[in-house]
Amino acid sequence: MIQLNHTALHKAKLHAMQTYPEECCGIILGTDINGARIVCDVVGLQNTKDDERTRRYLIGPDDYKRAEEFAAKECVQILGLYHSHPDHPAVPSQFDLDHALPWFSYLIVSVEKGVPCAARSWLLRHDRSGFDEETIAAHEATIAS
Repeated sequence: MIQLNHTALHKAKLHAMQTYPEECCGIILGTDINGARIVCDVVGLQNTKDDERTRRYLIGPDDYKRAEEFAAKECVQILGLYHSHPDHPAVPSQFDLDHALPWFSYLIVSVEKGVPCAARSWLLRHDRSGFDEETIAAHEATIAS
């Protein structure tokens, strides 16, 4: 289960809407306590993919390093990544599977004709054969910056 506060979910959806028709991407920050993932924030990053940004995303190494440093400074973890699927369902693609990292949560926001719709979260299976959906539980708490 991933506990996602309303503000973080709104930020991910807003980022997805602003970058439409291209995919957006960012990191999910929070804590993992005995498998319970509690999200405190999401941070949008630039999609640095050179081509096919309507179907693909890439987080550059410098952006990822800054995200790691920010998470350490805030005493939180990078729990995973989020990205959008413009005019496609919030279900991982084969490209998502091919590039997924173990342990990370993958929040996918579906954007239909510029309007954010469904948001679903996924975990890579240990054998890398696919993803299992995580239940998203909404909560109000946030960590002060």
